[in-house]
Amino acid sequence: MASVQSITWRERLTAYYYLCRFDKPIGTELVFWPTMWALWIASAGVPNLKILLLMSLGVLFMRAAGCAINDFADRKVDGHVARTKTRPLATGVIQPIEAIWVFLFLVAASACLLLFLPLNTFYWSFGALFLAFIYPFMKRYTHLPQVFLGAAFSWSIPMAYTAAGQTPDLVCWLLYFGNLAWTVAYDTQYAITDREYDLKIGVKSTAILFGRYDIVIISLLQISSLVLIGLALFMKDLLFPWGIIGLLIVAADFIYQWTKTRTKDPQWCFWAFRHNRWVGLMIFIAIFMGLMTQ
Repeated sequence: MASVQSITWRERLTAYYYLCRFDKPIGTELVFWPTMWALWIASAGVPNLKILLLMSLGVLFMRAAGCAINDFADRKVDGHVARTKTRPLATGVIQPIEAIWVFLFLVAASACLLLFLPLNTFYWSFGALFLAFIYPFMKRYTHLPQVFLGAAFSWSIPMAYTAAGQTPDLVCWLLYFGNLAWTVAYDTQYAITDREYDLKIGVKSTAILFGRYDIVIISLLQISSLVLIGLALFMKDLLFPWGIIGLLIVAADFIYQWTKTRTKDPQWCFWAFRHNRWVGLMIFIAIFMGLMTQ
């Protein structure tokens, strides 16, 4: 185990880089695209460039903050899991207090962005901060930490609405719950990867809760997400033709994921989790094209 005092400032910055998962942008992408769905719809296809930049930076900062507090919460268990045993806190390269400071710094950076957004967005940001903070600890108390992650990842949707000067409406909440269902689905795929280790160390997850029905429930959640997002697009007259095309492509991708994960092989489940980056992009393209051709 490395000594904190023996590493250089460059090595410490590198450790912070890995702590924030800047080397693994998949998490940022999974938050970014739903944010763009909401921002484009709330802005009728013409988002303010300043708001677009601020929301993008907010996604980057808050996802990184979530990773820092997650590793703090998991500092005593990550070393027992093959996939996470090389994380900076698990190896002892940095101390837990440093993860707290990184979390606070990133939250402060996100708060600074709010100075340039409407006051309503500031009020809604407390929900994002609360969910980002409590999610990592939920796996100790409930088998539904993926639901809390979904709530946290989806919170950027109403925030994008308020940033665009709109009040979150039914369309907003359909997108929110559609994204939440999708998030629980792909994070359960992710959790299957660690299920063997989680059972040994006593960490809870939907992968454990769903048991032998895990792949079936993942498919049902994916279908639910398509229905809810489809309803949102229908209400905005975005379903035909681009919404239908986009959702059919996503449905085909979900079927492709099922063909890889039905054996419940952890490696294929992790592959499927990563493949979801294309789902968010496809839905955004459908929204973008629909608004462009209205």
